[in-house]
Amino acid sequence: MSIYDYHKVRTLSGKPADLGAYEGKVLVIVNTASKCGFTPQYADLQKLYDKYKDRGLEILGFPCNQFGEQEPGSASDVQHFCEINYGVTFPLFEKTLVRGPHAHPLFRYLTEQAPFEGFDTSSASGKMLHAFLSEKLPEYLEGNDIKWNFTKFLIDREGNVVRRFESPVEPLDMEPAIEALL
Repeated sequence: MSIYDYHKVRTLSGKPADLGAYEGKVLVIVNTASKCGFTPQYADLQKLYDKYKDRGLEILGFPCNQFGEQEPGSASDVQHFCEINYGVTFPLFEKTLVRGPHAHPLFRYLTEQAPFEGFDTSSASGKMLHAFLSEKLPEYLEGNDIKWNFTKFLIDREGNVVRRFESPVEPLDMEPAIEALL
């Protein structure tokens, strides 16, 4: 099995898309939101995309409104926000459920292949997110489901999940792992 087996996705404009189109590429699959404290990560995701797309990197963004309703807008609102504020040119897909019993099969697969290993609480944002979830949503810390917006999964050219990077991990900190796969 690989991520290509979970090919039924839709672009942000609602058109059917096939993850098989990305076969042979290194992928970063990320759940996103426009009104989150981690939203500025769009800028560095775009920097990674610009730097490595010619070497075979694709970044696939899946907006999600499951975490504090931080992606409330329509598809056109999301597209406009990402383009205007962060110059996003990497592919964005329709709003997707990424955790819980109704999560998209792609995200269930990703979390099975790359289980939650905790937050790096030596970073301020890791400590803050862990404290917030511990206090307000302790059930989110259980199991392998995605914990918050901007959880990133690194996929190799064969479609295998290589690594999971939690929300507080800055996209540029993933660069060595990405380069190793290119």
